[in-house]
Amino acid sequence: MTNVDDAWVPNLIRHWREDAGASYRTWFLWEERIKNFRSIRRGIQAVIDEIQADTFGNAYRGSSLETVVHSIAEQRQVFKGADHAFLWKPKLRIPDIYENRANQVAFGRFLDTCLCCNAEAHVLAAIQTLDRAGIKGLGPAAANLLYFLHPTWVSPFNTAIVKGYNALTGANVKLGKWDEYLAMRRGIVALNATHRTLLSNDYGAIAGFLFDVGSGRYPLPERDGAAALARWREDLDRVRAEAAETASKAAQAASEADHTHTEIQGWLRDLGLALGFGVWIASNDASRPYAGGRLSDGCLGRLPERLTENGSAETVRLIDVIWLDKATGDVAAAFEVEHTTSIYSGIVRMLDLALGVEGGTARNFFLVAPDNREDDVRAQFARPAFSRVSELDLRYLPYSELRGHRETIARFGSGLKGVLAIARPVGVPR
Repeated sequence: MTNVDDAWVPNLIRHWREDAGASYRTWFLWEERIKNFRSIRRGIQAVIDEIQADTFGNAYRGSSLETVVHSIAEQRQVFKGADHAFLWKPKLRIPDIYENRANQVAFGRFLDTCLCCNAEAHVLAAIQTLDRAGIKGLGPAAANLLYFLHPTWVSPFNTAIVKGYNALTGANVKLGKWDEYLAMRRGIVALNATHRTLLSNDYGAIAGFLFDVGSGRYPLPERDGAAALARWREDLDRVRAEAAETASKAAQAASEADHTHTEIQGWLRDLGLALGFGVWIASNDASRPYAGGRLSDGCLGRLPERLTENGSAETVRLIDVIWLDKATGDVAAAFEVEHTTSIYSGIVRMLDLALGVEGGTARNFFLVAPDNREDDVRAQFARPAFSRVSELDLRYLPYSELRGHRETIARFGSGLKGVLAIARPVGVPR
């Protein structure tokens, strides 16, 4: 663990707090700083929504991301240049989140996870997941976005802060790598704890201090370089070991939930047909191979016209599985399979169906997901955006329940009774 216990450090922090031109007084105590958190958080939500709806586009200029990053860059000197990391560099093709849709979705999922999580460990896991995606040019500068979501968990990041940290601790943090940032963060947490009475539980304070040190505002004494570098290597090795362990656990969880998205759709298709419903398979999945044929075999070739005559027709066609009453054409049930994808986007598609059907006949909605995603389902449905949607009687259907009971329901069940019995309402506490 990187330690800075030199007697002169508390005195330097005190001097920094009293320095009228330093970031403590010009930025950290700035009354507008706290107000900016709310608007930046809304801006990040806009970025997430556009990425999930595939309306973000393929350019930084004019995007919702430019708007929010520009707002961050305006937060006084500490964040000057924060937008540079997100500018599109065509010759290097970085950061690769504008023209590569898969990378863009991974970035959106990262922001969405961090926006909604309620534990520090979840934020760190989201960073490690993004790092494993290997998106070219998308490095720790994104921590500046996270700081405005979780200021007591995430420290801001820029060149001056890194220089200040290296100068103060004797570490050798390099720019552009998430594992280096996480190791630096570990040291920042320890440093902040040591001098907590002079700093804050908001890591903006210590980041501002390191920024001023790294900007050359205060000369520092010489220190034992070899011992300091050894402590830094310990931090970095520990972070890398934690990342490897997290990756191993993620791979194990993925293998345990080894049912594919298509397989779950196939289960729902077969169950719906056995119960006498007309079945619709999402238009983009209909031709997928399944059980020796196509996933859409035996299913409807088109949806009833009244389901597709409103403005959300394309969204409704992408719902994973819909069961329809053969006599009336009414929607009996709709299913979104969220194997690893965004829970939020699945709920939005169901909202389009619930609110867009003439007569409001669609009522039974199911999010079908691995057993370990129930908390994520409930957290997403608890968002303010969904708080007043009484029309959406949403239920969570775990893979294990569907796997264990689908054959019995198909053989002895009728209507939706069996499915409703194994699903769990989302709008009420567990």
